[in-house]
Amino acid sequence: MTSTPLRSRRLTELLQDFSLEMTGKDIEELESANIPAGTRINVTFLGNEDLAMRVAAARAVKRRGCTPVPHVSARRLTSEKALADFLSALRSEAAAEEIFVVGGDPGQPHGPYADALSVIRSGLLEAHGVRRVSITGYPEGHPGIPGHVLWPALADKHAALREKNLTGDVITQFGFDADPVLDWIEQVRELGITGPIRIGVPGPAGVRRLLRFATRFGVGTSASIAKKYGLSLTNLMGTAGPDQFLHTLAGDYHPARHGEVKLHFYTFGGLRATADWITNFRKEG
Repeated sequence: MTSTPLRSRRLTELLQDFSLEMTGKDIEELESANIPAGTRINVTFLGNEDLAMRVAAARAVKRRGCTPVPHVSARRLTSEKALADFLSALRSEAAAEEIFVVGGDPGQPHGPYADALSVIRSGLLEAHGVRRVSITGYPEGHPGIPGHVLWPALADKHAALREKNLTGDVITQFGFDADPVLDWIEQVRELGITGPIRIGVPGPAGVRRLLRFATRFGVGTSASIAKKYGLSLTNLMGTAGPDQFLHTLAGDYHPARHGEVKLHFYTFGGLRATADWITNFRKEG
C-alpha cells in the first residue's frame, strides 16, 4: 500500500501540468478563470461551431498566456481544403503547433477523412507547422468501436506520428474508476508507446449531467463504481467532484509501470468552475 506522504507527493506531481478543455463559447469564462499561464487548453471541434468560433477560441487561449490545443474532428471535415483552411487559420494565430486529432461523432464521414489516422497520414499537419499531435485512448472501450479495432488503431496512429517525426501524447476518455484506467495504461506501455498519457478526469458537475455524458460515451456507472467515485445515484440533483478518483489514482499510480502520466480535465460543469476546483484542491489536497 502506498504511504500517505508518497501518495500526496504523487498527487502533487499529477497536478503540476494538467490540461483543460473548452468550447468556442467559453471565451468569456476563459478570460475570468484562474488558470496558470502555460496551461494546455484543448479547444473542441463541435458540430454546432464554425471555423471562426474555433479559431477565435484558440486566439483567446494564446492571448491568455496559455497553450492552445485545437481539436481536429476527422469525420466532420468536408474536404481536404477544409482541413487546410483550418490549419492555415490556426497558423496565422500562431496556434497550430499542437493539435488533438479525433475520429469524431458522425457515423459516416462528411468528407475524405474516415478517422484520425487518415488526417495524420495526409501530410497537411506538418505542412502547416504542426509539431505535436495528441490522440485518443479509451480505457473502458468505445460504445461504437470494438476493442479488437481500438488497439490496432492506437498502435497505427502512434507509428504514423513517429514516421512523420511528430511528437504527442494520448488523452483518454474520462471515467469514474481509476483501476481500469491504470490497467489500460500498462497495456499501452506493453505496445511500446512510451509518451505521456493524460488521464481524462471529469471536472465538478451535477450528478445528472455527469451520468448523461457517461451514458453517451460508454463510461461505466454501476452502483459500485458510483460509490467508489462519490456519485449518488439516488440524489441526481447533487454535484460531484473527482476528489476520491484523484486520491485513488495517486495511491495506485507507479511511475515504473505506468510511465509519464498527467491529467486532462473535461469541464462539464464549466471552465471557470473546474479551474477554481483545481486551485482549491491543490491547496487542500
